[in-house]
Amino acid sequence: MELSTTLPLLVQTSLLRARWAISTIFFINGFVLASWVPHIPAVKAQHGISDGQLGVVLLFMAVGSLLALPVAGGLISRFGSRTITTLASLSFCLALPLPIFSPSVPTLAFSLMLLGGCNSMLDVSMNAQAVEVERQYRRTIMSSFHGLFSVGGLVGAAVASQAMAIGVGDPQHVATITLVSVAVVTCMLPWLLPSSPQPDDRGPTFVRPFGVLLSLGILAFFSLLAEGAMADWSAVYLHDVLQSDPATAALGFAACSMMMAVGRFSGDFLVTRFGPSQLLRLSSLLAAFGLGSGLLIGTPFAAILGFGLVGLGIANIIPVLFSAAGRVRGVQSGNALAAVATTGYFGFLAGPPVIGLVAEITNLSLALGLVSVFCVFIATRAYIILPTK
Repeated sequence: MELSTTLPLLVQTSLLRARWAISTIFFINGFVLASWVPHIPAVKAQHGISDGQLGVVLLFMAVGSLLALPVAGGLISRFGSRTITTLASLSFCLALPLPIFSPSVPTLAFSLMLLGGCNSMLDVSMNAQAVEVERQYRRTIMSSFHGLFSVGGLVGAAVASQAMAIGVGDPQHVATITLVSVAVVTCMLPWLLPSSPQPDDRGPTFVRPFGVLLSLGILAFFSLLAEGAMADWSAVYLHDVLQSDPATAALGFAACSMMMAVGRFSGDFLVTRFGPSQLLRLSSLLAAFGLGSGLLIGTPFAAILGFGLVGLGIANIIPVLFSAAGRVRGVQSGNALAAVATTGYFGFLAGPPVIGLVAEITNLSLALGLVSVFCVFIATRAYIILPTK
C-alpha cells in the first residue's frame, strides 16, 4: 500500500486508513453474500419449489438490485459516498437473516428483494468510495478491493460449509454472521474518506447508459450474469444433479470465490502488463473452457474445479469496467457507476429465471452451459475496452 512520499504524513495516514476501511467493507460484502448462498438448497427444500420456481424467486433479489441502482447514484451525488456506504453496509448485514426466517414463498421473495436492494446500494456506494481512494493514490488499485470481496466470499462459503458439517442450524449461522459483520463494519466506518455531496447539482440523478457507458454496461451484463449463476446455482447443481452433501455443495461457490480472489489480487499488475482488452479476452475464454469442461465431465471434483476457473476467468471484468466508468469525463462517478451497474444487473435479473427455465425444460447442466457461451461473447467484444493510458 505504498503512497507517494510527497504527500503530508497526515494525508498518507488518512488515505491508508481509508483504503483499509473500504477494503474491509468489500470483504464483508462478499462474506455476507456468500453466507446466504449455501442456504439456497435448504430454502428450496423448505418451501418445496422446483428449479423453475426457484429461478423466479431468485429473480426478486435481482429486481431489488435493479430498483435500487438508479436511486444509489442520486443519493451518492446528494449525500456523498461515505454516508451512503455507511447506511448501505449496515442495512445489508441486517438483511441477511430475512430469507432464512421467511415463512412463505411471497415473504421469501420480498426478503430477497430487500437483500438485493441493500446489496446493490452498497455495491455502487463502496465502488464510488473506492474510485475516490484510487484517484488519491494516483495508481491502479481497484482490483485489490474486488479481490477482498472474493476473499470474503471464500471465507463466508467456507465458514458456512463448516457450520453445516458440524450441524449448526441455518438460523443460528446467519444470526451469528450478522452480529459479527455489523460489529466489524461499525469499527471501519469512521475511517472512510469524506466525500463532497453536490446538492446544487441540477443534472439527472441517473445517467442513461449511452456510448462508452453502454458498451461497458453490456460487458457488465454478461459478466454479472456469469457471476450470479455461480452464486445462485453452483450449490444447487452440486447438491441436486451430482448428489453431493450440503457441505460439499457449498464448496462450489467457495472455489469460485477463491479463484476470483487470486485473479483480482493479480489484476492490477495484469491490467498494467497486458492492457484491459487483452486481459478480458483471455480470462473470459478461460472461464468458458473451465465451466464447459467441468459440466461435460460431470463429477463433483470436476464441477468444483470448473466453478473455480470461472471465478478466475471473470475476476477482473467488473473491476476494470467499474474503474473505467468512474473515469468517464463529464459524468459524476456515482452516476456513471450506477449507469453501468444497472445495465450489468440486468444480467442478474435475466440469469436466475433463464437458467431455471432452461433447466425446467431440459436440465440444469445444459442451462449452466449457457454461461460458457456468454463468456465467449465477452471475449469477442473485449476490444471495445480502451487502454487505461
